[in-house]
Parts: sequence; C-alpha cells; structure tokens
Amino acid sequence: MDQPTTPRANDWLLTPDNAVITFIDYQPDQYAGMHSMPVDELLVNVIALGQLATAYGLPVVLSTVGMKMRGMEGTNKELRAALNQAPEIDRNTLNSWEDTDFRAAIEKTGRKKLIVAGLWTEVCVAFPVLDALQAGYEVYVVEDAIGGVSKTAHDAAMRRMELAGARPITVIGLAGELQRDWSRPGADRLRAVLGSYFGGHRALQKAR
Repeated sequence: MDQPTTPRANDWLLTPDNAVITFIDYQPDQYAGMHSMPVDELLVNVIALGQLATAYGLPVVLSTVGMKMRGMEGTNKELRAALNQAPEIDRNTLNSWEDTDFRAAIEKTGRKKLIVAGLWTEVCVAFPVLDALQAGYEVYVVEDAIGGVSKTAHDAAMRRMELAGARPITVIGLAGELQRDWSRPGADRLRAVLGSYFGGHRALQKAR
C-alpha cells in the first residue's frame, strides 16, 4: 500500500505550516464596484477560499477599510462565517501594508509565504503585494478570488504584480497544494471545500 506523502522540511510549496493568508476589503461597497467577473461567481470562490483557510488552520489576517472613518459595512457575512468570525483590522489607508496593525499581524505569524486575496485587484491587492515583495515575502495572489473595477484593470494589475515577482494561484490549485496527498490525514477537509466550490458553481449554472 502506498504510504502517505509527508511534508518535506523547508517545503518550497505552500503547506498549512508555512503560509499565512490575508483577506482584504470584502465589503459590500467593494463588491458593488467590482466588474471584472460576475459577483456571484466571485462569491462562490471567495467563500470556498475562506473555508479552505479555516479547514487547514492557516493564520488569517482579515482587513476592512473605512468602517470607523466612513461608516462602511464590514466583511460580507458569508465570508465572515467561513472564517469563523475572524476579527477585522479596520484601516484608513488604501494600502493595507501601510497600516501598522495589518503589517504587524502578518509579521507576528513569522511566516514568509503570504497568500493574498482582496478587492479591488488594482488597488487593495496590488499595493500590499508589491510592498510585501519588497519586504522579502514570497507572495501568492488568488487570481479567481479577487476582482477589479474592470477586466482591463484586473488584468493590468495581475501583470504588474507578476512582473514584480508575485505568483498567481487559484482556489482549487491552493486546495490541492495544501493537501498534496489524498492519503494524508484530514483529506475530508479538501472534499468539503471541493463540494462547496463545485456545488456553488453548479447552482449558478442552473439558475441561469
């Protein structure tokens, strides 16, 4: 019988033990301005990403903008639920990396592999990604769980981040990378996330 694959020491791939994930500005006002992909499709992907982070025990840094200063609503309730009501770090800065509390929360994990998702791609994702790269982090952008004000804006921001050294990844790609082997303990975590992801997309197709 095949033996389960065990994580390698100093694994260069993403694992539950070497990565931290941040969700930036998944708020109603941000969704309303996002037009690079259908909002309902993005939501399915974002919720699956939140479930994935929780299932694999990744340290989560959840950030919002303008709640205190401008009275904006916080993280959408579906994502907040998927993240087990993770605390929000509210800021005024467009660039979350320039917020002391946000940056300190990332640094506190001691992890140098940073997974980033947020709204919008060209501002609230791109700016902290570029700064984190300069600070020596290995940054992964979850391309199908983020969105910009237009497809052009999203695509341009993705190119800019990739040219700077960011690594694009998708929700399902990340899920497989974290699990790596069906025979590892806890493979039901992956099955549950896949069920949410594919079930959500099937429901959208039937509704159209």
